[in-house]
Amino acid sequence: MRHKFLFTSLTMAIGFAAVGHAATGFSLTEAPKVAFLFFAEKTDGGWTQAFEEARVKMEPALGMKIPFVENVPEVAGQIKPAAEAFIQRGYNIIIGTAFGYSDAFKELAEKYPKVAFLNGSGTTNGPNLESFYGRTYESQYLCGMAAGGMSKTGKLGFVAAHPIGPVNWTINAYELGAKQLNPNATVTVIFTGSWNDPVKERAAAQAMADQGIDVIGQHVDTPTPQIVAQERGIYGTGHHRDLREFAPKATLCSSAWTWDAFLAPELKKVAAGNWEPSPYGAFPGIKDGGTDIACCNAAVPKDVVDKVMAERDAIIAGKQIFTGPIKDTGSVERVADGKSLDDGGFWKMDWYVPGVIAQK
Repeated sequence: MRHKFLFTSLTMAIGFAAVGHAATGFSLTEAPKVAFLFFAEKTDGGWTQAFEEARVKMEPALGMKIPFVENVPEVAGQIKPAAEAFIQRGYNIIIGTAFGYSDAFKELAEKYPKVAFLNGSGTTNGPNLESFYGRTYESQYLCGMAAGGMSKTGKLGFVAAHPIGPVNWTINAYELGAKQLNPNATVTVIFTGSWNDPVKERAAAQAMADQGIDVIGQHVDTPTPQIVAQERGIYGTGHHRDLREFAPKATLCSSAWTWDAFLAPELKKVAAGNWEPSPYGAFPGIKDGGTDIACCNAAVPKDVVDKVMAERDAIIAGKQIFTGPIKDTGSVERVADGKSLDDGGFWKMDWYVPGVIAQK
């Protein structure tokens, strides 16, 4: 643990205060005290650092210091003791940051019904447990637009971890966005089989550059694809955070987490009492926090930036990116004309739109 914690008054004008409201939802029995469990080190450059940056912003927004513990692996035997150490010290809102925390958090929520649990990228939910994830297809669609607008060849690449729903929807959205500015754009995808493997990510990005791809997107945890893009004199788009920090010349924009924009209001709901976690988990988009685009590199022309930001405004106003007719690469209809893909369709997405060339 890295901090000595001094909690300020919870009766501030920002509203992170009143507890114990009588109603049907979950209510805390004591003043709210929040703590984080980080999957990796807080300076990992990607997923965990995005949560750390949100934590720092949440402290003034909620009027409190928020403790954390780093490097809690996806192992129940280490998750539970880390959470219980906070609970025994009076912390009653525990925020996790990993898919692999899901089962342990479910068990903890059942064991400690007076404690609220939230878990980023989790899959379990309950009366006092809410998993949450962001609609990254929105921000990746916008990055795809920037990539399509900047590509001279129309050949885009995408370094991805695993061919699962939350990754596949970013790939498809990237291609749909690219086609907005370059109707002939294609996206070649290489899966590394790992969320965090700089060696495989480097090999994939180098192979793409060798093929003549001139913009590389990503859904992996390290900035390696952006670093390779800068080394090879091409462009890239990042994921998790604004990766211009690592490749300022190459990175055009990034699909970035904005967890404070979701978590601060959500925690105020918990503190107000009668909190009703979504039984399916929270799924915020750009409008509600969770994800957004960090835009844009000075190399991106103003007319391209204007088109990207106009689409961002349209998404906030309710535009659905996956609106039919949409067929997959095998000409099978996936979204009917005039219909939009529902949330279940996103989570089970195992198909690609035309223009995506998926390699393993």
